[in-house]
Amino acid sequence: MSDIEERVTQIYPMVPIRDVVVFPHMMVPFVIGRQSSVLALERALEADKKIYLATQIDASLDNPAPTDIYQVGTVANIVQSLKLPDGNIKVLVEGLRRARAIRVEEAVGFFQAEVRFDPVSKVSQAKLGLLTKRLNTLFEEFAKLNPNINYETIVQAAHSSDADRLADTVAANLPISVEDKQALLEIAEPAKRIEKICEFIDVEIEKVKMDKSLQGRVRRQMEKAQREYYLSEKMKAIQKELGRNEKDEIEQLKQKVEEANMSEDAYEKATNEIQRLEQMPPMSAETTVSRTYIDWLVSMPWNKRSREIKSLQKAEKVLDEDHYGLEKVKERILEFLAVRQLSSKTQQGSVLCFVGAPGVGKSSLGRSIARATGRKFVRLSLGGVRDEAEIRGHRRTYIGALPGQIIQMMKKAGTRNPVFLMDEVDKMGTDFRGDPSAALMEVLDPEHNQTFVDHYLDTEFDLSDVMFVCTANVLHTIPRPLQDRMEIIHISGYTELEKLSIAKQYLASKQLKKQGLKPSHIEFTEKGLLEIIGSYTRESGVRNLEREIANVCRKVARKVVVAKGAKKEFKKVIVNEKEVGELLGIQKFRQPLVAEASEVGLATGLAWTEVGGEVMLAEATTMEGKGELTLTGKLGEVMQESAKAALSFVRSRSEEFDLGTDFHKLLDLHVHIPEGAIPKDGPSAGITLATTIISALSGIPVRRDVAMTGEITLRGKVLPIGGLKEKVLAAHRGGIKNVILPKDNEKDLKDIPSSVLKDVKMILVETMDEVLDIALEEPIRKKDREEFVKAQRPPQIKGGDRPGVH
Repeated sequence: MSDIEERVTQIYPMVPIRDVVVFPHMMVPFVIGRQSSVLALERALEADKKIYLATQIDASLDNPAPTDIYQVGTVANIVQSLKLPDGNIKVLVEGLRRARAIRVEEAVGFFQAEVRFDPVSKVSQAKLGLLTKRLNTLFEEFAKLNPNINYETIVQAAHSSDADRLADTVAANLPISVEDKQALLEIAEPAKRIEKICEFIDVEIEKVKMDKSLQGRVRRQMEKAQREYYLSEKMKAIQKELGRNEKDEIEQLKQKVEEANMSEDAYEKATNEIQRLEQMPPMSAETTVSRTYIDWLVSMPWNKRSREIKSLQKAEKVLDEDHYGLEKVKERILEFLAVRQLSSKTQQGSVLCFVGAPGVGKSSLGRSIARATGRKFVRLSLGGVRDEAEIRGHRRTYIGALPGQIIQMMKKAGTRNPVFLMDEVDKMGTDFRGDPSAALMEVLDPEHNQTFVDHYLDTEFDLSDVMFVCTANVLHTIPRPLQDRMEIIHISGYTELEKLSIAKQYLASKQLKKQGLKPSHIEFTEKGLLEIIGSYTRESGVRNLEREIANVCRKVARKVVVAKGAKKEFKKVIVNEKEVGELLGIQKFRQPLVAEASEVGLATGLAWTEVGGEVMLAEATTMEGKGELTLTGKLGEVMQESAKAALSFVRSRSEEFDLGTDFHKLLDLHVHIPEGAIPKDGPSAGITLATTIISALSGIPVRRDVAMTGEITLRGKVLPIGGLKEKVLAAHRGGIKNVILPKDNEKDLKDIPSSVLKDVKMILVETMDEVLDIALEEPIRKKDREEFVKAQRPPQIKGGDRPGVH
């Protein structure tokens, strides 16, 4: 550039170019083919590689005269030239500076131009800065609207402080005519050139916006049929290129419908849907809906059955391998298989409901039943389900509609006679979307589920061969009509001996394998397992027991790894009573609340909870007052009424019990059930509360080795209660040797394990008098007391003491 600036004029070989304007600072490739242009290029290459490039006014002229060429052009530096096979030369030039041709003369076969470099007048930097900023803003907006613009090049130029270079770079990249670009090249002053470029960009932005607006308007005005026709034809062409044929897919669907062996109604719906599908455009949204519906119909197990295992011996072996005890359930499954063997007719599916505390093996029983019968197994959790459509599905009119979980699980099973486990059936909810428990009534009714209709399939599907197994923790949250459709089997909690057997036979070996241990690493002793059962778990099932055994195994596994890392010999860990304490830390549970000694106003009752039975103490004390009864311990309404009934019974017999006829006027009575944060309710504590009150008023202690449960009436009758097995097991865990039970519960004793009956004496009673004779350490009635005194049995508390404050 220094040579150019030193002289006002300069002579260069000249090449006329067509349909392109070369700006300074720009790299431009083009092809030279005319002989005159080739000679001019060769002359420039022999000299300083500089050449003058000017655009032709008329691009169609092959041999332009000097008057056919614009006067203003660009002096450029030849960067690269390459001779092509056809004789043409490909040239890459870099524009250096704009120049005006003063005189053009023809040399030996080419043009030679004398050019002049016009001086640029100075402009204030403030004005130039504002113009540059406006140019950058406009061009950035234009580049966003027009994706063909090379915006990165402009950004690089914008970072330069040279406004002249920025203007030329933007001008070269604008999509404007050659005439407009030539006009910009002829403006020497950067400020004026930037103003002109901004005008061009404004016009181009308006053009782009208008073009997009028109395109959008035209697109919206296109008829739907034309668009679908165009897309349909294009889709057909694509399918043809891929070697696919829409008709082949329709034929495949027809073949699947024929092979599905579906019911008449389902077959008719499937064929009608295929006919509709043939008439639909492939790209229609309705096409996808119809195809999905047909896929669901053909994928259902209309007549596919699993081959059942009818061998009772094999089924019994499988059930015994998976579960310890649970004789009722196993007996019911074997009965079902026996009926299947004797009857050639298809039997209706069974609907069982296992009710019991958490961790007793309800859910795993379903899988064992499937294994024992040779059926497929599917599981559906109903906990927290509130939408009726989860059971029956959505109608196809909704976007994204699907069948309900019943049909989905049947498709997953692949057969029409699986074992279908419905877990946590007692934890369903109800809201504005419907009641799922009401929808289940059709599913679980053996008389009607052969015509179950899902809203999505909209055709009958036979569920009568399905063996439904439901699980629940409690029954009171399950609607009565739904309970009526199920065969309810209560699964009680395990005794300590049963837990010990389960731990030895199942849990310990399972956790050893799961934690990567070998029998050479760890061994559980009976005392160690009993320590875990008694001091670290308090449950009816074995879930926490398995968790604590896993905890022990993990700690031993760590010791094994540490010994291996230290290259020491690992000594086998014998998990005994002492080792359990070292591995699991302090005991989590103490023995159940049982009185350490026989006390006045303290009786031991038995309670049923959702996690099994519990030992419950009842306390009573008297105070000087006006006969008020205070009940504490978070007692429910029914339990409060039992306490009032017990007090009324005591008052009606006060003279016989030698309590004084006016004690209810002179004394206040406070009855409390410990563990006051836990809600308690139910009528079965009636005889316990009555015994506690009588003991407090009479001053006679209640035997500590006696627990009791039963409902009391105003006449002193003892009525039957529920949850007997759980309550007796709780007494057994607490070391209680005598349990007072209502006479009417004698039939329930057969459910109690024989090992428990050997340790605990069951005392059946019909009246409150019998309860008092057994539970109190001294007779309460006057005549009995007199005989007791005559026998000179030393009483612990003087029988003649008057009721008072205790």
